[in-house]
Amino acid sequence: MSGNTIGRVFCLTTFGESHGPGLGGVVDGCPAGIALDEAVIQRELDRRKPGQGLGTTSRKEADRVRLLSGVFEGRTTGTAIGFFIANEDQRSRDYGPLEFLHRPGHADITYQAKYGIRDYRGGGRSSGRETVCRVVGGGIAQEVLAAQGVTVTAYTVELGGIGLESVNHNSEADSGTSRRVNLDGVANRSFFAAHAGLVGPWEERIKEVRGQGDTLGGIVEIQALGVPAGLGEPVLDKLDARLAYALMGVGAVKGVEIGAGFAATRMLGSANNDPILAGGFASNNAGGVLGGISSGQPLVIRVAVKPIPSIAKPQTTVDRHGREHELHIGGRHDICAIPRIVPVLKAMVCLTLADMLLLHRTARHSRS
Repeated sequence: MSGNTIGRVFCLTTFGESHGPGLGGVVDGCPAGIALDEAVIQRELDRRKPGQGLGTTSRKEADRVRLLSGVFEGRTTGTAIGFFIANEDQRSRDYGPLEFLHRPGHADITYQAKYGIRDYRGGGRSSGRETVCRVVGGGIAQEVLAAQGVTVTAYTVELGGIGLESVNHNSEADSGTSRRVNLDGVANRSFFAAHAGLVGPWEERIKEVRGQGDTLGGIVEIQALGVPAGLGEPVLDKLDARLAYALMGVGAVKGVEIGAGFAATRMLGSANNDPILAGGFASNNAGGVLGGISSGQPLVIRVAVKPIPSIAKPQTTVDRHGREHELHIGGRHDICAIPRIVPVLKAMVCLTLADMLLLHRTARHSRS
């Protein structure tokens, strides 16, 4: 299997399966001298780990990261940073009936078609549990970005069809989005909600859908502040293209938009263009990217997250011989990928920005 590495200068390679001994990875290309506290990375992992919050799986994993190399006395050494996270609460017996059946909405049938073999215990390599490695890599990348004054924040703007318009009835266009957010304390708010007024309705929606044996999707927004102008390598390695590539690499993601995104299709060019003033831009419909290169404005990205495919309702499927069966999925599953996917999406943006920042620095040095 290829495709386990992301990045050109700042690279993350991951390994491991949902029900194996553990998961881990290697970060290569991290500059020397970056302050790196294991506790900072653990804090990001704690925001993603299972078994906490309404609508998440009951699987209990400590998700304690062990940094194996590349760090000495609290700073990176410039060598490869290895890490490992043990699996501690697998219940592989729950997946026994799935050895010969393909779950709708999962990668079972495509893995079988591609490799002729698959790890049916929780999806193996295609499991959302693999994203724990992305969070570790993103936590390291976050410290590289922080050293350059770049901050990344991710939060939920819609869940189960309930969005910010339910609490902001009179919102006006602002920074490339028609919705206003309240990010004060968002990291500690349930669901990483963009507004405290959304938490109650979302909790009620999850209770309702859980009672129906079904699942929910949502929309996550990511903002990056302090991104310098000039990041991105046109024509075929644009910053927004790299961001979309990284985010679409997360299993539950089905769409990515930058700035005004799809709303731009309903705007006139005169409204969509961001006027350039002596002090900067008057708006940010472009989402901080022009011609594939960062403009120095905030990056604004939204990500569509599909409903969890493991539902409690009976489903029709086929076995590996093509015979139809009625499938009843057991095991422990989330009702919605949100909030656990939020730190994963943040990590993917951090990984991309760190890579593009170092690539830009390398290109500038080679020209000088």
